[in-house]
Amino acid sequence: MTTMSTPFDLSGKTAVVTGGGRGLGLGISDALLEAGADVIVFGRSPLPVALTKHAAELGRQVDFVAVDLANSDTIAAAADQVLSARRVDILVNNAGTQDRYPAVNFPLAAWDSVLDVNLRAVFQLCQQFGRPMLERGEGKIVNLASLLSFQGGTTVPAYAASKGAVAQLTKALCNEWSSRGVNVNAVAPGYMATEMNTACWPTRSAWSRSRRGSRQVAGESQRTSATSWCSLPLRLRHTFTARSSPSTGAGWPDDRRAGP
Repeated sequence: MTTMSTPFDLSGKTAVVTGGGRGLGLGISDALLEAGADVIVFGRSPLPVALTKHAAELGRQVDFVAVDLANSDTIAAAADQVLSARRVDILVNNAGTQDRYPAVNFPLAAWDSVLDVNLRAVFQLCQQFGRPMLERGEGKIVNLASLLSFQGGTTVPAYAASKGAVAQLTKALCNEWSSRGVNVNAVAPGYMATEMNTACWPTRSAWSRSRRGSRQVAGESQRTSATSWCSLPLRLRHTFTARSSPSTGAGWPDDRRAGP
């Protein structure tokens, strides 16, 4: 695993990353470890050996807490377990799910399932980890939105709705909490070559090549993207952003590698 230099130091900090053992979340966990933070992964599957090895090589600590993000009781129990023993400085709400049906035939049960994980769980985790941050007057929360927060997509109405809501939730929490020392930001990645997106590879890759030439859908191995998405909101204050200027507070989706 390639170690990257980082533009800032998170030594002594602890971060919780949901879904931090696979896909884009794995890249985020790696980036935080490289920046000096210890990482607690919330998820359903055990940590990959590569991640624990990477942490050991860096002298960092990585822990795993089993949690079903579709179940509010297990979320509450997992958060209470961590907060009873650790101070959490950074929360990264990365985990998400999607289901694909034409909108006219989209099952309501599938809608509820996607919204539970992608939105309700995000809000619940922001509440639970945000409370001690607000009490201390310091903390960082990074929510993973999506290009579909802005573009809607096709055959994924629940996912698009949930990610649009994550964008607005991030702004709402930022408005309430920024003056109290807790920075709430979101990043909106483009299409990444992760398991969740395998259904759209043939058409997406062809589209990307036709529009961008050699700039294609980003792969899991391209950890620099995950690092930049993870680190940028931790440095900026009081903005919803994927690529923004701290002087203007403007934000827009990070589509440097992928199209709409």
